[in-house]
Amino acid sequence: MRIEVRVGRDLHRRWHEDLVERLRSLPGCEVSVRLTDEPRSAAHRRLQRLLRLERMLHRLKPEGLARGRLRDSSPQAGSGAVAPDIVLDLTRSPGPGHWSVRYDGRPGERAAADALRAGRLPIVSVVDGDGRVRAVGRPGSEVPGLLATALADVGAGTATLVVGAVAGRRCSAPDPDPTDTGGTGTAVPEPAPRAYSALAVRRVLGAAVRLAYRIGFRAPHWRVGWRVFDATADTDALSTGRLSGAGWSEVADDGSRFYADPFPFEHHGRTYLFVEDFDHRVGKGVISVAPWGPGGPAGPFATVLRHDVHLSYPFVVAHDGEVWMIPETSGARRIELYRATDFPRGWELHSVLVDGVVASDATVFAHDGRWWMTATVSLGGSLSDSLFLWSAPDLRGPWSAHAGNPVLVDIASARPAGRVELRDGRLLRPVQDGRRGYGAAMSVAEITRLDDDAFEQRIIARYAPGSGWPGSRVHTLNAAGGIETIDGSRLAPRWRRPRRARP
Repeated sequence: MRIEVRVGRDLHRRWHEDLVERLRSLPGCEVSVRLTDEPRSAAHRRLQRLLRLERMLHRLKPEGLARGRLRDSSPQAGSGAVAPDIVLDLTRSPGPGHWSVRYDGRPGERAAADALRAGRLPIVSVVDGDGRVRAVGRPGSEVPGLLATALADVGAGTATLVVGAVAGRRCSAPDPDPTDTGGTGTAVPEPAPRAYSALAVRRVLGAAVRLAYRIGFRAPHWRVGWRVFDATADTDALSTGRLSGAGWSEVADDGSRFYADPFPFEHHGRTYLFVEDFDHRVGKGVISVAPWGPGGPAGPFATVLRHDVHLSYPFVVAHDGEVWMIPETSGARRIELYRATDFPRGWELHSVLVDGVVASDATVFAHDGRWWMTATVSLGGSLSDSLFLWSAPDLRGPWSAHAGNPVLVDIASARPAGRVELRDGRLLRPVQDGRRGYGAAMSVAEITRLDDDAFEQRIIARYAPGSGWPGSRVHTLNAAGGIETIDGSRLAPRWRRPRRARP
């Protein structure tokens, strides 16, 4: 297959360069580049000034928004060269019969920037020369309010969608949200020049506020909540779709560290709580555990697993008479399986399940006689928007990647947020909703199709911080051993004294 990629000579980015390399890696693809003389508009120049200001204020590296190094390699018309099978036109005005990328229905980088400026992440569609949508997704960013970073992350997600569309992979579409005004194709008016000046002023003030906040507070500072629930009555949040009900008690920390990613686990009639244990003074997480009693932790948290890289999301599971753990080890670029040698404190590395991936929050579950694993994998942009699947005959492997990976590109529903549970014959999957930022909200997705050909899900409940879970952020939801756990974040002054748990 011959593909010609068209981008503006002075407007192409590093992510365009990455896209070309990824297309060239597809079997049977010959890729050329045509650089067009697309003029820089006044709006484009104002946008570039704003991006430069953000990079200076936040000391950001250009990365995905840096000027690309593409060279014009497309043969000239009339030279006897064979016409391309696909012209992928990434300019502001795609030609007739060309493939294009649309952000909320509009082509060009400015359309993506307009959506981000309006406070939303755009729906990205890859449209072929006949006007058919070949792929659709909602790429995202952990910091959507920072335009320079978010625009680069959306670009990387766009490249993932384009590669999948060209390869003919079936990518599940994001579930529509009636409360989301984005993705309608409605154009966002271009701001007047003075509006860009106002945006620049807000960026400067915002940077000052963030600096003051970080001087006075440890950030982020996560917290773990818990409450008792009746497993026989399905009164937990996963079943009811609500965080309200019985109040949440908070697990105490001393302020210099926080606990997050809670995973309760019942073993031989006793409940234990595994957590990410993050020490602000060290800047890295370990896995810790505490025995559980009627009123909360029945003893101090003890570290049970350390690594050269940051550890989090201690997914604990029983299988074949033994207890296993799959912690997040994305910094090591692999998914590791640990076996308990002396539960709950003794663990040894058993094997590497998947190597060479920056995978977040690997979650395994058994379904239809097989084991399945979900995780989001970073492909140069966000850590949270590209859902990958693997399957295996046994927890210990061997694990095989799904042919459609990534099966979903959606910052609102890709990243796992806890165990997959079977309730009333339905597979329910807690997911993170990062449209407003990392940990801003959660949802429950029902898996409606899971096989070697496709993955499909639909959102059946959404959670956000509020009266049911006070504070900010909601991130992980699990239940086992008669307790239900959740996490979020709160203010943590650097000068505060150690605090005690409160109901």
